[in-house]
Amino acid sequence: MNTGDTAWVLVSAALVLLMTPGLAFFYGGMVRSKSVLNMMMMSFAAMGIVGVLWILVGYSMAFGDSIGGVLGNPLEFAGLNHMLNPDSVVGTVPSTVFAGFQAAFAIIAVALISGAIADRARFGAWCAFAAVWSLLVYFPAAHWVFSFDGVVSERGGWIANTVKAIDFAGGTAIHINAGAAALALALVLGRRRGFGKDPMRPHNLTLVMLGVGLLWFGWFGFNAGSALGAGPLAGIAWINTLGATAAGMCGWLLTERLRDGHATSLGAASGVVAGLVAITPACSTVSPVGGIVIGLVAGIVCAYAVGLKFRLGFDDSLDVVGVHLVGGLVGTLAVGFLATDAAPVNTVNGLFYGGGVDQLWRQAVGAVAVMLYSFVVSWVIAKVIDVTMGFRASDEDELQGVDQTQHAETGYDLTPIAIGRRPGTAAPLADAIGASSHWGQGTRTTEDVNS
Repeated sequence: MNTGDTAWVLVSAALVLLMTPGLAFFYGGMVRSKSVLNMMMMSFAAMGIVGVLWILVGYSMAFGDSIGGVLGNPLEFAGLNHMLNPDSVVGTVPSTVFAGFQAAFAIIAVALISGAIADRARFGAWCAFAAVWSLLVYFPAAHWVFSFDGVVSERGGWIANTVKAIDFAGGTAIHINAGAAALALALVLGRRRGFGKDPMRPHNLTLVMLGVGLLWFGWFGFNAGSALGAGPLAGIAWINTLGATAAGMCGWLLTERLRDGHATSLGAASGVVAGLVAITPACSTVSPVGGIVIGLVAGIVCAYAVGLKFRLGFDDSLDVVGVHLVGGLVGTLAVGFLATDAAPVNTVNGLFYGGGVDQLWRQAVGAVAVMLYSFVVSWVIAKVIDVTMGFRASDEDELQGVDQTQHAETGYDLTPIAIGRRPGTAAPLADAIGASSHWGQGTRTTEDVNS
């Protein structure tokens, strides 16, 4: 065990966990004001549900000894009791630290999906979906992609060990996976009332910018922390996360400026996320210039991809498909073009570095397999929940706002305070500002004061 590596991975795990509240801010600002609390609650619910499932069975399903390369033994590490042994390690860090780091990945993978069904989902149905999707989709996909032979268990997943596709920090297991699930949910729930006709602008761009700032900050733990150590590999992942994200923002803003005549704060935030998503699978294998290329391409491609929902008629409320599915595909396939063996630890060259198409086809197989599996199983899960308990809120609930109907709360309390008495007391307001004042006489109304 190495204490420096352990400290770095502990910090990285906390950074990745912070990304989910950051996502809550990001998504919350993008919806209408009557849905902001519900949107944020969907992210926070993922923290609770997935956190418990991960300890009970999720870690074992993802990293237990493989059953045919498809699923880890769900009983091998159930409850994580083996980690009470201080000698239990993964690489140079304690098993508990590795499990905690991977738990934060699982949590945000689920939370990402919620943006596709903003404004119209029943909260209880979302919680049921989050639990079942974790068990049937995320945990198996994480096993395929992240479980390497001989690291945690003797045998790992088929994408990592047989196909040998590279996904350093989750382009396939998290972003393509969540993006495909988001598309399935958007199709099952259908479009929001007024989609394509009524304005559905973000209600608070300040929250959006705050959220994306937290996401960018946390993403350094996401990518550089995946090195599982404080060394050159973490360094190249860190610098590529910076360069690709900056380029993603520039690419999106440039696209907006040329296409629409203006560059927006929402576009800047979206470009940041597109760059982050695209560099996630590739950050360990490309040069810093290659990282910039990936981010720039992702910013431009995703800026156009978000418009597909209007052309194809599906309502992906917050563009999870256009940014996470498309951005994940860009980054995953980019490894097959831009990987260089000059990067620390990496021994693979992509097409542009003389490696031919060998790595490219491996990347494509991994990406397509996760995408198809996630879409099909997610659609089935969502459909079963919709038929049995109802997934979509009623038209009346949607019109009133799911904050009020699902949580009996509102994000912004704009109720006027009665004039004449101090809030929470029976004493006249005059007691607070002077007995001689006419405010305490109770003869003037709110309208009088406002006039």
